[in-house]
Amino acid sequence: MGLSTREEQIVELLRAGSEISVNSLSEKLKVSAVTIRADLKSLSAKGIIVRARGAAMLAYHPLFSEKQSSNLESKENIAKAAASLVSDGDRIMITNGTTSALIGRYLLGKRDVQVVSNSTLLTPYARVNPNLSLTIVGGEFRPSAEALVGPVALNQLQEYHVKMTFTGTDGLTLEHGLTTHLMENAEIVRQMCKQATKRVLVADSSKFGKQGFVRIFPMSDIDVLITDSGLNPKAVEAIRNLGIEVIVV
Repeated sequence: MGLSTREEQIVELLRAGSEISVNSLSEKLKVSAVTIRADLKSLSAKGIIVRARGAAMLAYHPLFSEKQSSNLESKENIAKAAASLVSDGDRIMITNGTTSALIGRYLLGKRDVQVVSNSTLLTPYARVNPNLSLTIVGGEFRPSAEALVGPVALNQLQEYHVKMTFTGTDGLTLEHGLTTHLMENAEIVRQMCKQATKRVLVADSSKFGKQGFVRIFPMSDIDVLITDSGLNPKAVEAIRNLGIEVIVV
């Protein structure tokens, strides 16, 4: 958020390699090394990169960075639709995940919104949005998910009750419901959804038909699914037949 065109280009180049020198970036983008250093200073201040020995690398875990860059347009549209469900004065929870974290971007303009989350990706949006109050639960930090998990996080989540929980998933099938690759993530999603009156799943169509290692809960535990137009119409109909509202963006 708030990146210049050249800063976005630098981030894309860094995603393709673990570390790139200032001189290499200067040659690829056809600007001076002085200009590149200024851009890197800006990106470092925003917490997006780490600078070392005349070079730069992304501040995120490589696995997370890969997830973050996939299906980005669909994720943005889904997050925007999810944010439209939030009204002034609402109390909500947002689980960690590349799609769910983007919801914070589109809460700008809402008033008196309280968010409880285990995602470290929401902090930049709280910095620039004075009407957003963010509570980050404690716990063990997992760089590959940009998330806080474990017993401390689970215990703290039990202290809150919210109108809606927005969650993502690694996999989604009619037979096995929502699934993920890590037990810790499954525990967080279950607990956050227990604390909410309404449960909203934000997942692009690439997640449908995939099955993760750990089952979170059946599809019927979700109240609303927000997805993109790539989801098969028959699958949409089957999900609606479960009594779930499906919003296609």
